[in-house]
Amino acid sequence: MKTGLHPGMVDHVRWLGVSKFIRIVAVVALIAAAMLSDGEARAAGNAAHGELLYQGCEDCHSIDKNDVGPMHRGVVGRVAGTVPGYNYSAALRASKLVWTEGNLDKWLASPQDVVPGTKMFYEVDDPKDRADIIEFLKERAR
Repeated sequence: MKTGLHPGMVDHVRWLGVSKFIRIVAVVALIAAAMLSDGEARAAGNAAHGELLYQGCEDCHSIDKNDVGPMHRGVVGRVAGTVPGYNYSAALRASKLVWTEGNLDKWLASPQDVVPGTKMFYEVDDPKDRADIIEFLKERAR
């Protein structure tokens, strides 16, 4: 009988019964989909490439001092709008946003969509570049 299944899988289907086998496959697929769709589940970035990309951020930011934008030392996990000595927009101060990897990814993609009225305007279109910048901040701006 031709089933399109790997020969070893045919024995499993016979042993479990077709309906039970389909339910197990469905559950495994749902678990995998949930894990992949989680807002915090991101492909690991490349910190070395992120460091190169971060040079473009340095027009406004630095790791250790406030400039046009706030410093980034300790940004991952910090509540937005809380770096001492930086004059944030009222919108960002009121946002109560926590800089998780997922929120940083959304922010870098479109800061005005995340917090309308923020001062930040620069967008990073490429998801891989965003992941690399976030990895750089996680590893080297702790």
